[in-house]
Amino acid sequence: MTPGSEQENTNMSWMLPESFSTFGPDVDFLYYAILVVTGIVFVITEALLVYFVIRYRRRDGQKATYIHGSTKAEIIWTTVPFIAVLGLAFISIPSWNMMKNPDSVPADALDYIINAKQFEWEITYAGTDGVTGTADDISTINIMHVPVNQAVNITLRSEDVLHSFFLPEMRVKQDAVPGMDITVWFEATAAGAYPIGCAELCGNLHTTMGGTLNVYEAAEFEAWVASQSADADDADDQEDQ
Repeated sequence: MTPGSEQENTNMSWMLPESFSTFGPDVDFLYYAILVVTGIVFVITEALLVYFVIRYRRRDGQKATYIHGSTKAEIIWTTVPFIAVLGLAFISIPSWNMMKNPDSVPADALDYIINAKQFEWEITYAGTDGVTGTADDISTINIMHVPVNQAVNITLRSEDVLHSFFLPEMRVKQDAVPGMDITVWFEATAAGAYPIGCAELCGNLHTTMGGTLNVYEAAEFEAWVASQSADADDADDQEDQ
């Protein structure tokens, strides 16, 4: 994928798509572990419900009887789910720490600022100086450009209502809250075009709040940054004339 040949990809799937981020395997493991545990509980619960509805249904000539219940059964069905949930929480700690602890962000991560607003994503990149918040910053709307195999550290903001920055293939989903700076990071492992979505109902045009994440090879990304900086310099020169 080369700069200038960007693709728009705003298609979202109901299923979990293939992962293209460094912590994707950890997220997928937790996802399927939770799915299996909750699926087993769901099947057992529904099977028992159907059995009891049939087994203890009303019959002609039979009087209802009061049953106190079983303290032993209550202890079992309280303890087993508790242990299962506690186990899921325990095995998820390393993954959550890697994704959410600021100290886990690689030191060479590129800084981005994403400002969410109805109904678009305003994305700010560092220019050639490598620092955001300076005169050579680059801005795009709904199209995010990142290099492959390079960590990206995002400061997420919202200027109006709650939004949720969602990159399914990167296994990133983070709320943007008005008045708060929230950080989130990821590292893409394959070049390509991936959808950006808003996963928080944010108004009547919520479904249109999409975008595209374009992931480039390192040299291609550097060329894109240089071209954007050059275009900005040309625009400044024209304004000065």
